[in-house]
Amino acid sequence: MDIGCLSVSHKNASVEEIEKIWLTVKPRLEETISKCNFTEYAYIFTCNRFEIYLVGENLETCLKEIAEELGIVDKVTILTGENCLRHLLRVASGIESMIVGEEQILGQVRQCFNLCKESGHAGEVLERVFGKAVQVGRRVRRETAISKGSVSIGSAAVEVAERTLGTLKGKKVLLVGAGEMGTLVAKAIAGKDVEAVLIANRTYEKAEELARRIGGIAVRFDRLIDYLKISDVVISATSAPHFVITKSDVEKAMNGRKQKLLIIDIALPRDVEESVAEIEGVELLTIDDLRRVSEENLARRRKEIEKVERIIEEELEQLKLLLKEISARNAIAAMYSLAEKFVDEEVEELYAKLSAKYGVSEDAKSLLNDFANSLIKKFLREPTVRLREAARKDEIHVIESVKYVFGGGNGRIPESKNEKVEKSEPEVDVQRNEVKS
Repeated sequence: MDIGCLSVSHKNASVEEIEKIWLTVKPRLEETISKCNFTEYAYIFTCNRFEIYLVGENLETCLKEIAEELGIVDKVTILTGENCLRHLLRVASGIESMIVGEEQILGQVRQCFNLCKESGHAGEVLERVFGKAVQVGRRVRRETAISKGSVSIGSAAVEVAERTLGTLKGKKVLLVGAGEMGTLVAKAIAGKDVEAVLIANRTYEKAEELARRIGGIAVRFDRLIDYLKISDVVISATSAPHFVITKSDVEKAMNGRKQKLLIIDIALPRDVEESVAEIEGVELLTIDDLRRVSEENLARRRKEIEKVERIIEEELEQLKLLLKEISARNAIAAMYSLAEKFVDEEVEELYAKLSAKYGVSEDAKSLLNDFANSLIKKFLREPTVRLREAARKDEIHVIESVKYVFGGGNGRIPESKNEKVEKSEPEVDVQRNEVKS
């Protein structure tokens, strides 16, 4: 038994290329991997990653053939054995992500595996492997700062607002723009205990849609000055080619106002006229300020990678032990499975003879069954212990040989008509104490 994976990620392919590969593979996934001798499979698909995980035999060769067939040899990474396991733990930990330490990947790994499990494609081995990956991902985020500090401009805007004001609790936040960047900001605000999130957009319906998603309030764009007056924080993220918040607008909003107004402009080109920063009581931050925060946070996250890698190596050793135990258990199960296939028919045959010759009652069957099962357990006890030892010593050839000899639990080889078991006693020369053939 081996484990291998085929990986295409942001490191060597664009989002569009990854999506194209997925759309090509998805309709015929099983057909694509059918050339491999596998027993289980699972996949991970995100906007930045497509990976197939297989459990089986001789996986490296067939995964290369799949890459060639799909025409993605220059975009794919193929890993087997320990390297494959380590890679999955790194993915779940967030250190293989485009944004180091991002948390979304952990849920994506869990969700993809659950879909494969529900479909009956993933079995005991991948359940252990993906279960360990999720566990490691959680431990990494609990014990290190790999996910601390915002690194996207949208979430950094919310972090900086919180840092500047001390807290966002009880504050009114005005979000101008309901596009992609505005949505990221809205999601980041949604986790804060703000009094209200007001969302203004030129297309009111888009503001309403985003407001519904995060529990905000859609407001009319043409009444922007009214909402500037009552807001504590303004985050502007439109795609307009001109200023949407001018110095004149802010001066009107600040007329008679005592509390500070924080304006964060994360648009390119800028939404807020630069001279707004000259108005008393107004603090204006731009995307350049947020980039510095994001870069500082990313640098701090990268310093945590060494800690994460230590956790991964520690957990990897435990995972390897788990998989060895599974391998030994499968070999042990193959021995018992084959032996137990004989019990019923042999007990029936022996009972029939005893009943005919000695008139024994049917109660004898349970005694014969107990005897047969006891004999199997005693006979296979030593091989069982030795198989577990072989697993601990990484003597995989021993385990695989036993699985082959005992048919891997798939049943016995049918007996031919003329097949018979030779029963003979070896001849012993007492004088010379030698066995004659």
